[in-house]
Amino acid sequence: MFFFPWYSAMMLAVEAGTVIDRRLWKIAQGGAEGAAESHLMVQEKVDALFQAGSVLLAGGSSAEVIDMYRKHVAANALRLQPLLAAQINKPEAIRPS
Repeated sequence: MFFFPWYSAMMLAVEAGTVIDRRLWKIAQGGAEGAAESHLMVQEKVDALFQAGSVLLAGGSSAEVIDMYRKHVAANALRLQPLLAAQINKPEAIRPS
């Protein structure tokens, strides 16, 4: 990581893009699950903000904050993975005829 200090930040952007896509699909489907995902998303953002602040206040580096966010994003990607599988197995859900 010494030679590529930007790598973690770049990977966070790519990984977060995938989670954003999955979340938007779930929210767009509506219903109780979409509403619950919206509320969960906002709560997670607030929690992550406070966690990042406490890392920085404790003397942590920006790299530690990025690693912390990558862990959160990875957990969400894993949780939302069944949604991606459903989209792949049901192409009509993506493009209605």
